[in-house]
Amino acid sequence: MRKSVQLRIFAMVLFALLASAATAHAQATRTWVSGVGDDANPCSRTAPCKTFAGAISKTAPCGEIDVLDPGGFGALTITKCISIETDDASVAGVLVSGTNGFVINAGATDVVMIRGLTFDGLGTGLSAIKIISAGAVFVEECWINHFTGNGASTGAGVDIEPGAPTTNLNVSLREVKIRDNATAGTFAVFVKPAAGITVKAALDNCDIENNAGGLRADGGQVSVRNSQFSFNSGNGVFANGGTINLESTLISNNGANGAVAQTGGTVRTSNGAIFDNTGIGLFNNAATVISFGNNSIRGNGTDTSGTITNVGTQ
Repeated sequence: MRKSVQLRIFAMVLFALLASAATAHAQATRTWVSGVGDDANPCSRTAPCKTFAGAISKTAPCGEIDVLDPGGFGALTITKCISIETDDASVAGVLVSGTNGFVINAGATDVVMIRGLTFDGLGTGLSAIKIISAGAVFVEECWINHFTGNGASTGAGVDIEPGAPTTNLNVSLREVKIRDNATAGTFAVFVKPAAGITVKAALDNCDIENNAGGLRADGGQVSVRNSQFSFNSGNGVFANGGTINLESTLISNNGANGAVAQTGGTVRTSNGAIFDNTGIGLFNNAATVISFGNNSIRGNGTDTSGTITNVGTQ
Protein backbone atom coordinates (compact mmCIF):
# COMPACT_ATOMS: atom_id res chain seq x y z
CA MET A 1 0.00 0.00 0.00
CA ARG A 2 2.76 2.43 0.95
CA LYS A 3 4.63 1.70 -2.28
CA SER A 4 1.44 2.30 -4.25
CA VAL A 5 0.95 5.73 -2.67
CA GLN A 6 4.56 6.64 -3.40
CA LEU A 7 4.14 5.60 -7.04
CA ARG A 8 1.03 7.73 -7.38
CA ILE A 9 2.81 10.75 -5.89
CA PHE A 10 5.76 10.18 -8.21
CA ALA A 11 3.40 9.95 -11.19
CA MET A 12 1.66 13.21 -10.21
CA VAL A 13 4.96 15.06 -9.86
CA LEU A 14 6.20 13.70 -13.18
CA PHE A 15 2.96 14.74 -14.90
CA ALA A 16 3.24 18.28 -13.51
CA LEU A 17 6.85 18.57 -14.69
CA LEU A 18 5.98 17.30 -18.16
CA ALA A 19 3.00 19.67 -18.40
CA SER A 20 5.18 22.59 -17.38
CA ALA A 21 7.81 21.64 -19.94
CA ALA A 22 5.16 21.32 -22.63
CA THR A 23 3.78 24.76 -21.82
CA ALA A 24 7.23 26.32 -21.92
CA HIS A 25 7.95 24.53 -25.19
CA ALA A 26 4.70 25.86 -26.68
CA GLN A 27 5.88 29.46 -26.34
CA ALA A 28 7.86 30.45 -29.42
CA THR A 29 10.40 33.25 -29.57
CA ARG A 30 8.65 34.56 -32.72
CA THR A 31 4.97 34.36 -33.61
CA TRP A 32 2.81 35.78 -36.39
CA VAL A 33 -0.65 37.27 -36.84
CA SER A 34 -2.63 37.61 -40.05
CA GLY A 35 -5.91 39.15 -41.14
CA VAL A 36 -7.02 35.65 -42.13
CA GLY A 37 -5.48 33.85 -39.14
CA ASP A 38 -7.12 31.94 -36.29
CA ASP A 39 -6.29 32.17 -32.58
CA ALA A 40 -6.64 28.38 -32.37
CA ASN A 41 -3.50 28.14 -34.49
CA PRO A 42 0.01 27.87 -33.01
CA CYS A 43 0.80 31.38 -34.38
CA SER A 44 3.55 30.05 -36.63
CA ARG A 45 4.32 31.68 -39.96
CA THR A 46 2.32 29.05 -41.84
CA ALA A 47 -0.49 28.92 -39.24
CA PRO A 48 -0.76 32.48 -37.86
CA CYS A 49 -3.10 33.77 -35.17
CA LYS A 50 -5.88 36.30 -35.70
CA THR A 51 -5.20 38.77 -32.84
CA PHE A 52 -2.34 40.13 -30.78
CA ALA A 53 -4.10 38.82 -27.67
CA GLY A 54 -4.14 35.34 -29.16
CA ALA A 55 -0.47 35.50 -30.10
CA ILE A 56 1.02 36.94 -26.92
CA SER A 57 0.19 33.90 -24.79
CA LYS A 58 2.08 31.75 -27.29
CA THR A 59 5.10 34.06 -27.40
CA ALA A 60 8.00 33.63 -24.98
CA PRO A 61 9.07 36.56 -22.78
CA CYS A 62 11.16 39.02 -24.82
CA GLY A 63 9.95 37.32 -27.99
CA GLU A 64 8.48 39.01 -31.05
CA ILE A 65 5.03 39.15 -32.64
CA ASP A 66 5.17 39.97 -36.35
CA VAL A 67 2.39 40.97 -38.75
CA LEU A 68 2.17 38.92 -41.94
CA ASP A 69 -0.44 40.94 -43.85
CA PRO A 70 -2.96 43.75 -43.37
CA GLY A 71 -5.64 43.36 -40.72
CA GLY A 72 -7.15 44.59 -37.49
CA PHE A 73 -5.57 42.76 -34.57
CA GLY A 74 -7.42 44.07 -31.53
CA ALA A 75 -6.72 45.47 -28.09
CA LEU A 76 -3.99 43.99 -25.91
CA THR A 77 -2.74 43.98 -22.32
CA ILE A 78 1.03 43.51 -22.19
CA THR A 79 2.43 41.99 -18.99
CA LYS A 80 5.92 40.95 -20.10
CA CYS A 81 8.91 41.91 -22.21
CA ILE A 82 7.75 41.75 -25.85
CA SER A 83 8.21 43.27 -29.33
CA ILE A 84 5.23 43.82 -31.65
CA GLU A 85 6.21 44.85 -35.15
CA THR A 86 5.12 45.17 -38.74
CA ASP A 87 7.02 46.09 -41.87
CA ASP A 88 6.16 48.96 -44.18
CA ALA A 89 4.20 46.65 -46.51
CA SER A 90 1.48 45.71 -44.02
CA VAL A 91 -1.18 47.86 -42.37
CA ALA A 92 -1.54 46.56 -38.83
CA GLY A 93 -4.57 48.12 -37.19
CA VAL A 94 -5.64 48.29 -33.56
CA LEU A 95 -9.25 49.47 -33.71
CA VAL A 96 -11.01 49.82 -30.37
CA SER A 97 -14.24 51.35 -29.13
CA GLY A 98 -14.79 52.49 -25.54
CA THR A 99 -11.55 51.02 -24.21
CA ASN A 100 -7.75 51.33 -24.46
CA GLY A 101 -5.69 50.08 -27.36
CA PHE A 102 -2.58 48.67 -25.65
CA VAL A 103 -2.28 48.63 -21.85
CA ILE A 104 1.32 48.04 -20.72
CA ASN A 105 1.40 46.60 -17.21
CA ALA A 106 4.72 44.76 -17.29
CA GLY A 107 7.51 44.13 -14.81
CA ALA A 108 9.80 46.84 -13.46
CA THR A 109 12.64 45.90 -15.83
CA ASP A 110 10.63 44.66 -18.84
CA VAL A 111 11.22 46.28 -22.24
CA VAL A 112 8.29 46.70 -24.64
CA MET A 113 8.79 47.61 -28.31
CA ILE A 114 5.95 48.63 -30.65
CA ARG A 115 6.63 49.47 -34.29
CA GLY A 116 4.59 50.28 -37.36
CA LEU A 117 1.03 50.01 -35.98
CA THR A 118 -2.02 52.19 -36.59
CA PHE A 119 -4.25 52.84 -33.57
CA ASP A 120 -7.80 54.15 -34.11
CA GLY A 121 -10.19 54.84 -31.25
CA LEU A 122 -13.18 55.28 -33.60
CA GLY A 123 -14.22 58.36 -31.63
CA THR A 124 -14.86 56.50 -28.35
CA GLY A 125 -11.58 54.74 -27.53
CA LEU A 126 -9.79 55.89 -24.36
CA SER A 127 -5.98 55.88 -24.74
CA ALA A 128 -4.14 54.32 -27.65
CA ILE A 129 -1.20 53.27 -25.44
CA LYS A 130 -1.55 53.39 -21.66
CA ILE A 131 1.64 52.74 -19.69
CA ILE A 132 1.10 51.56 -16.11
CA SER A 133 4.35 49.70 -15.45
CA ALA A 134 7.52 48.76 -17.36
CA GLY A 135 11.24 49.40 -17.45
CA ALA A 136 11.29 50.90 -20.95
CA VAL A 137 8.79 51.40 -23.77
CA PHE A 138 9.80 52.17 -27.36
CA VAL A 139 7.12 53.27 -29.86
CA GLU A 140 8.25 53.81 -33.46
CA GLU A 141 6.55 54.72 -36.73
CA CYS A 142 3.02 54.50 -35.33
CA TRP A 143 -0.16 56.45 -36.13
CA ILE A 144 -2.71 57.30 -33.44
CA ASN A 145 -6.13 58.80 -34.23
CA HIS A 146 -9.60 59.40 -32.77
CA PHE A 147 -9.14 58.60 -29.07
CA THR A 148 -10.95 60.45 -26.29
CA GLY A 149 -8.80 59.95 -23.20
CA ASN A 150 -10.45 59.05 -19.91
CA GLY A 151 -11.52 62.36 -18.42
CA ALA A 152 -9.61 65.64 -18.23
CA SER A 153 -5.81 65.68 -17.94
CA THR A 154 -5.13 62.29 -19.43
CA GLY A 155 -3.36 61.10 -22.53
CA ALA A 156 -5.71 60.34 -25.39
CA GLY A 157 -2.76 59.20 -27.49
CA VAL A 158 0.01 58.00 -25.17
CA ASP A 159 -0.86 58.06 -21.46
CA ILE A 160 2.22 57.62 -19.25
CA GLU A 161 1.08 57.23 -15.65
CA PRO A 162 3.30 54.56 -14.07
CA GLY A 163 2.92 53.17 -10.57
CA ALA A 164 4.47 50.25 -8.69
CA PRO A 165 6.40 48.08 -9.39
CA THR A 166 8.05 50.61 -11.73
CA THR A 167 10.77 52.76 -10.19
CA ASN A 168 12.50 54.10 -13.32
CA LEU A 169 10.72 54.28 -16.67
CA ASN A 170 12.16 55.36 -20.02
CA VAL A 171 9.75 56.04 -22.90
CA SER A 172 10.80 56.78 -26.47
CA LEU A 173 8.44 57.96 -29.23
CA ARG A 174 10.10 58.16 -32.65
CA GLU A 175 8.28 59.11 -35.85
CA VAL A 176 4.91 58.89 -34.13
CA LYS A 177 1.92 60.78 -35.57
CA ILE A 178 -0.86 61.66 -33.10
CA ARG A 179 -3.85 63.43 -34.65
CA ASP A 180 -7.54 64.16 -34.16
CA ASN A 181 -7.82 63.19 -30.50
CA ALA A 182 -9.99 66.13 -29.62
CA THR A 183 -11.76 65.58 -26.28
CA ALA A 184 -11.52 68.77 -24.21
CA GLY A 185 -8.96 68.66 -21.40
CA THR A 186 -6.97 65.73 -22.76
CA PHE A 187 -3.49 65.73 -24.31
CA ALA A 188 -1.92 63.75 -27.12
CA VAL A 189 0.90 62.78 -24.74
CA PHE A 190 0.45 62.96 -20.97
CA VAL A 191 3.10 62.21 -18.32
CA LYS A 192 2.18 61.83 -14.66
CA PRO A 193 4.30 59.38 -12.63
CA ALA A 194 3.21 58.31 -9.17
CA ALA A 195 5.25 59.62 -6.22
CA GLY A 196 8.78 58.22 -6.08
CA ILE A 197 8.86 57.09 -9.73
CA THR A 198 11.30 58.61 -12.23
CA VAL A 199 10.11 59.02 -15.82
CA LYS A 200 12.32 60.16 -18.69
CA ALA A 201 10.68 60.43 -22.09
CA ALA A 202 12.03 61.37 -25.53
CA LEU A 203 10.06 62.45 -28.59
CA ASP A 204 11.94 62.52 -31.88
CA ASN A 205 10.42 63.55 -35.21
CA CYS A 206 6.85 63.38 -33.90
CA ASP A 207 3.81 65.22 -35.28
CA ILE A 208 1.20 66.19 -32.68
CA GLU A 209 -1.63 67.84 -34.60
CA ASN A 210 -5.31 68.73 -34.25
CA ASN A 211 -5.75 67.34 -30.75
CA ALA A 212 -7.32 68.96 -27.70
CA GLY A 213 -3.84 69.50 -26.26
CA GLY A 214 -0.31 68.58 -27.30
CA LEU A 215 2.10 67.48 -24.56
CA ARG A 216 1.60 67.80 -20.80
CA ALA A 217 4.15 66.84 -18.11
CA ASP A 218 2.81 66.71 -14.56
CA GLY A 219 6.17 65.29 -13.48
CA GLY A 220 9.15 63.60 -15.05
CA GLN A 221 11.39 64.91 -17.80
CA VAL A 222 10.42 65.01 -21.49
CA SER A 223 12.92 65.90 -24.23
CA VAL A 224 11.53 66.78 -27.66
CA ARG A 225 13.56 67.06 -30.87
CA ASN A 226 12.64 67.78 -34.51
CA SER A 227 8.92 67.65 -33.78
CA GLN A 228 5.85 69.83 -34.18
CA PHE A 229 2.80 70.71 -32.09
CA SER A 230 0.28 72.40 -34.34
CA PHE A 231 -3.45 73.08 -34.70
CA ASN A 232 -4.28 71.73 -31.23
CA SER A 233 -7.29 73.47 -29.70
CA GLY A 234 -5.54 73.89 -26.31
CA ASN A 235 -1.89 74.38 -25.35
CA GLY A 236 0.95 73.10 -27.49
CA VAL A 237 3.23 72.01 -24.61
CA PHE A 238 2.48 72.40 -20.91
CA ALA A 239 4.99 71.72 -18.10
CA ASN A 240 2.88 71.46 -14.95
CA GLY A 241 5.49 70.39 -12.41
CA GLY A 242 7.54 68.42 -14.91
CA THR A 243 10.36 69.47 -17.24
CA ILE A 244 10.02 69.81 -21.02
CA ASN A 245 13.14 70.32 -23.14
CA LEU A 246 12.54 71.53 -26.72
CA GLU A 247 15.17 71.34 -29.45
CA SER A 248 14.43 72.32 -33.09
CA THR A 249 10.69 72.07 -32.49
CA LEU A 250 7.80 73.95 -34.13
CA ILE A 251 4.86 75.07 -31.97
CA SER A 252 2.30 76.85 -34.11
CA ASN A 253 -1.37 77.68 -34.61
CA ASN A 254 -2.57 76.24 -31.31
CA GLY A 255 -5.86 77.52 -29.94
CA ALA A 256 -4.44 78.50 -26.53
CA ASN A 257 -0.76 79.04 -25.66
CA GLY A 258 2.35 77.75 -27.34
CA ALA A 259 4.69 76.60 -24.54
CA VAL A 260 3.74 77.04 -20.87
CA ALA A 261 5.50 76.34 -17.56
CA GLN A 262 3.59 76.53 -14.28
CA THR A 263 3.37 74.97 -10.79
CA GLY A 264 7.10 74.33 -10.50
CA GLY A 265 7.42 73.20 -14.10
CA THR A 266 10.32 74.00 -16.43
CA VAL A 267 10.43 74.67 -20.17
CA ARG A 268 13.80 74.92 -21.92
CA THR A 269 13.84 75.77 -25.62
CA SER A 270 16.62 75.91 -28.22
CA ASN A 271 16.45 76.47 -31.99
CA GLY A 272 12.67 76.58 -31.72
CA ALA A 273 9.93 78.30 -33.69
CA ILE A 274 6.83 79.45 -31.82
CA PHE A 275 4.45 81.08 -34.29
CA ASP A 276 0.82 82.18 -34.53
CA ASN A 277 -0.61 80.67 -31.38
CA THR A 278 -3.85 82.31 -30.23
CA GLY A 279 -2.64 82.96 -26.68
CA ILE A 280 0.89 83.47 -25.35
CA GLY A 281 3.76 82.04 -27.35
CA LEU A 282 6.23 81.37 -24.51
CA PHE A 283 4.62 81.70 -21.09
CA ASN A 284 6.23 81.55 -17.63
CA ASN A 285 3.38 81.32 -15.15
CA ALA A 286 5.41 81.57 -11.90
CA ALA A 287 7.68 78.68 -12.92
CA THR A 288 10.90 78.46 -15.01
CA VAL A 289 11.35 79.18 -18.73
CA ILE A 290 14.83 79.16 -20.25
CA SER A 291 15.55 80.29 -23.79
CA PHE A 292 18.96 79.73 -25.35
CA GLY A 293 18.70 82.89 -27.41
CA ASN A 294 18.26 81.18 -30.77
CA ASN A 295 14.46 80.86 -30.91
CA SER A 296 11.99 82.58 -33.24
CA ILE A 297 8.82 83.77 -31.49
CA ARG A 298 6.41 85.82 -33.60
CA GLY A 299 2.77 86.28 -34.52
CA ASN A 300 1.27 84.97 -31.27
CA GLY A 301 -1.54 86.72 -29.38
CA THR A 302 1.25 87.80 -27.01
CA ASP A 303 4.73 86.59 -27.86
CA THR A 304 6.09 86.18 -24.31
CA SER A 305 4.84 86.62 -20.77
CA GLY A 306 6.57 86.24 -17.42
CA THR A 307 10.29 85.95 -16.79
CA ILE A 308 12.15 84.36 -19.71
CA THR A 309 15.73 83.54 -18.74
CA ASN A 310 17.96 84.02 -21.75
CA VAL A 311 21.21 82.14 -21.31
CA GLY A 312 22.74 82.79 -24.72
CA THR A 313 23.62 79.88 -26.99
CA GLN A 314 25.62 77.60 -24.71
